[in-house]
Amino acid sequence: MNVVRRRLLIPAAATAAAAIGLTTLSACSNDSAAAGNTDKFDVVASFYPMAFLAEQIGGKYVNVTSLTEPGQEPHDLEISAKQTAQLQESDAVVYLKGLQPSVDDAVDQSEIKTKIDAATLTSLEEHGTEVGGHAEEHDDEPAEDEHGHEESGKDPHIWLDPVKYAEVAKGVGAALEKADPDHADTYKTNTEALVEKLGALDGQFESGLKNTKTKVFITTHAAFGYLAERYGLTEEAISGLDPESEPSAARVKELEKMAKADGVTTVFYETLVSDKTAKTIAADAGLKTDVLDPIEGITEKSRGKDYFSVQEANLKALQTALGAK
Repeated sequence: MNVVRRRLLIPAAATAAAAIGLTTLSACSNDSAAAGNTDKFDVVASFYPMAFLAEQIGGKYVNVTSLTEPGQEPHDLEISAKQTAQLQESDAVVYLKGLQPSVDDAVDQSEIKTKIDAATLTSLEEHGTEVGGHAEEHDDEPAEDEHGHEESGKDPHIWLDPVKYAEVAKGVGAALEKADPDHADTYKTNTEALVEKLGALDGQFESGLKNTKTKVFITTHAAFGYLAERYGLTEEAISGLDPESEPSAARVKELEKMAKADGVTTVFYETLVSDKTAKTIAADAGLKTDVLDPIEGITEKSRGKDYFSVQEANLKALQTALGAK
């Protein structure tokens, strides 16, 4: 839809390669489809949760391209020259500032008129390795890593809380309405339908996790803090907000002790990062393992084909692990 070619903010040596890449994009998968200059409103999304919103709200009037391929860990994304070109040729970008630094830099340098930052559409909180009411019982000081640094920061995992995700959906919908007024009525209708579905999902989680034997669950990294707070649970993460960070020996020992005291049955791991640490801790503590998916991408290993089906699988896994009555 973007008929005016924007100046590319990439080195001259990379321009030719990017141009060649763009001519072959249409022959690739949906995630590599042409990002700009189609006959639709062209949206580049930083990773799956943002792409899902754009697709659900935009419907047939938008062409959505994700910068993060299925199966790729979004935290590790380094944006390429070709993807920088995709950004420049698009009508809008939907991203989550603070999650993918290379995307943040590329968006800042781009000349795209419509930049939709999900982090500005809801409130972000400081989360560490412990999130929820249980964390307050341990001590009065923030958790520290083996070097004495606090394992906390602004938590970007807002999409795992259906209520916060609905807030973001409303903001994305409003932005698309403004940017593409010819289809504003459709975007508004689709946004309302999506928000309603997210409201129903919130109800499923609230009722499904209301009565459980324990409120504490262990995960590989601190992705489920907002979900835990929403439904009165406590997330104990092996590592912090960075899924690749290694836990200290003291943290592992603390988790094993806590698991026994609080009746924890399961250590959750995810599909896009190594499950080695989770399985080692589970084996040492005599616990089970299961998947709790942070829904950063949909692959063949995912327990569902989209955000809603994977969230429903997450709910079932939590109900089993927490002993839902």
